[in-house]
Amino acid sequence: MTEADVVYSDVKFTKSKENATVTSSPNESTYSEIKISRTEPSAGSQQQAAGGSKVTADRVAVVVLSALLLAAVTALGFICYKHHQTTEHLQKLTDENAAMRKNITETRCEVITVQKPCPQPPSDTCHKCQEGWEQNGPQCYFFSTNKLIWEEAREKCRQNGSDLVKIESEDEQSFLIQRLRDKMAEDEDKFWIGLTDSVTEGTWLWADGTPLNESLKFWSNNEPDDWKGHNNENMNGEDCVRMGEKSGSGLNWWFDKSCIAPQKRICEKSAETGRLKCV
Repeated sequence: MTEADVVYSDVKFTKSKENATVTSSPNESTYSEIKISRTEPSAGSQQQAAGGSKVTADRVAVVVLSALLLAAVTALGFICYKHHQTTEHLQKLTDENAAMRKNITETRCEVITVQKPCPQPPSDTCHKCQEGWEQNGPQCYFFSTNKLIWEEAREKCRQNGSDLVKIESEDEQSFLIQRLRDKMAEDEDKFWIGLTDSVTEGTWLWADGTPLNESLKFWSNNEPDDWKGHNNENMNGEDCVRMGEKSGSGLNWWFDKSCIAPQKRICEKSAETGRLKCV
């Protein structure tokens, strides 16, 4: 027991008067010291203990919240990293597939020509593109380096027996994306395709008059927006379509644009058909 747990008290005892022979003065007393133990802490001690407990609880809460926040940030960073890796891997596979398909298409005729026996005149046919054109299946594509407005670009294609490209499958869109990624010098270096709503606003038609297949649209985010410029400086809006996204991923590479804004072009025509030669 400590001194803080002891209370001192003076108790006064008066002598008995039974012994008459002993005289004493009225003020004569005997004092005895009594120690009483406290069973409850003082108010100050209670407040100090409560204050210490509250501070400790607050510190524990801060540590726990900090740990949870660190774990959440770490998990988010890991998820972002894995998403980036997956996107890059998917794009790499897409590019490799397009390149492999292109290589197989371009060499198919030569391979069959070398390997095919010729007991009878051959009936197989192959498709080849003229010099300066690139092949994807039975179609040939020309990617220009000069820029023209949409109507002039289409006329230039028609002079070569072709037309502005008409995209009819995801495979074709993927092939064009792979080729444009190598040909674009900057983000605004885009190419006209044969799609327009210049006849009726909102009704998209290919150059040959065929309506756009609603299940095969490759618009970029928030496109088409028919942007008319500041203060309606372009009153006709954006009625023609170009494509290209140098640093983008996925297939959505279409943007509407004013038909009188010069752009590069993609021309398309069927490959030449010929018979395989026997060796």
